[in-house]
Amino acid sequence: MNQRAVAIQKLMANLGYEFSNRDLLERALTHSSVSDGSFSGPGDNERLEFLGDRVLGLLVADMLVRDFPEADEGKLSARLHSLVDKSACARVGEGLGVGPALRLSAGETKTGGRRKAGVIADAVEAILAAVYRDGGLDAARGVFERAWAKELASPPEPAIVNPKSALQEWAQGQGRPLPTYTIKERSGSDHAPTFKVEVVVQGYEPALATGHSRQEAEKAAAVALMKREGVI
Repeated sequence: MNQRAVAIQKLMANLGYEFSNRDLLERALTHSSVSDGSFSGPGDNERLEFLGDRVLGLLVADMLVRDFPEADEGKLSARLHSLVDKSACARVGEGLGVGPALRLSAGETKTGGRRKAGVIADAVEAILAAVYRDGGLDAARGVFERAWAKELASPPEPAIVNPKSALQEWAQGQGRPLPTYTIKERSGSDHAPTFKVEVVVQGYEPALATGHSRQEAEKAAAVALMKREGVI
């Protein structure tokens, strides 16, 4: 048994789910970079990632409404975002051991694809969709509750209504110019892109973050910088 096959066995054990249709799992683990015709498997994971994003959102929203009957929409939305964003999905994927189980092109492997947060996060969403397609919503809920247990146990972070404005006000309070944002990387398909953005405040180390849109990534980067500097 090769290393990837061993990694897939460990991944399934961590998921606590046995697939009836293993092609679904194989597809969920296949990155879009595998498109040179050398692989005759069931396709890449982009469509499953698209579905998994929605399945995850439904499961989180349902759980929050059930478990927090007194919370208002604003608090529910903030908590939902913290559980479904790319950073959370990437942490879940690392805990599950997704990276070693991925099928990547040689080029993506050489550039560290198995450790890229965006690649891992997309695969996690695709895996959740694969479970949903294979076993239904209850099976997906079981995997979600196990895989996100650590995230669910973590206290929610303080919500910031407008992180970019908060960072701008802090920078000006420090006598610095306005923060600048730069797209460092854009990956994924047109329907499900991932942006990596760097924010710079003069005199401080830059901060990087990812998101499904440029605006989402910029907000996440602003939060990352403020956390590191003890602003929030």
